[in-house]
Amino acid sequence: MATTATAPTTKSWSGGKSPFNVEYGKVMMWYFLMSDAFTFGAFLISYGTIRFSTNGWPDPNEVFKSFPFSPEGMNAPLVFVSIMTFILIISSVTMVLAVQAGHNMDKKGVVKNLIWTIIGGIAFLSCQAWEWNHLHHEGAWWGSNPFLNHDGTASSTNFTNYFFTITGFHGFHVFSGVIINIIMLIMAMTNKFEERGHYLMIEKAGLYWHFVDLVWVFVFTCFYLI
Repeated sequence: MATTATAPTTKSWSGGKSPFNVEYGKVMMWYFLMSDAFTFGAFLISYGTIRFSTNGWPDPNEVFKSFPFSPEGMNAPLVFVSIMTFILIISSVTMVLAVQAGHNMDKKGVVKNLIWTIIGGIAFLSCQAWEWNHLHHEGAWWGSNPFLNHDGTASSTNFTNYFFTITGFHGFHVFSGVIINIIMLIMAMTNKFEERGHYLMIEKAGLYWHFVDLVWVFVFTCFYLI
């Protein structure tokens, strides 16, 4: 007697709800951050390739030794950029607190911590603007590099070209993050999130801000430490 094989029935997704239980906007933000990470990665890999294929390179302790309002001739290697990094890290902490307040539907907490995050972002950009201006006055710019190599020989413009391009690209991301957070602050203060019943957009803005902070760690390491 012949038998007929039957395929096992599987329960397929019927639609209407995300199978991964993740909000659509958050998934799209992750896609954007992944693509942006590839861009930063390409910049930094290109920089690393040139950096380690060159015998001579400027000493970061000599290039980044100035400090605002410091006495003439004061030598403070990497102090200023360390303060910049600390400011950005603190702004990431306040962003975490804003997201947490949003989960608790705490409007006051969201507003307060977003304000501190925005202040931190503006402070970081102000520090970067001072550093760029100072380096420019020393003769550093795209196509111009006044700093000598470790061994005292003349350095190529690769250092300044990469520095201003990559730190400028990151600075643009910080600026964009500040604008996004200002929009989030306005929406929070005008009760837009209260009307929706959730603060999911704060969480998406937080993902972007944390990404910007994380990228700075790599930029800081490549230019200021190595």
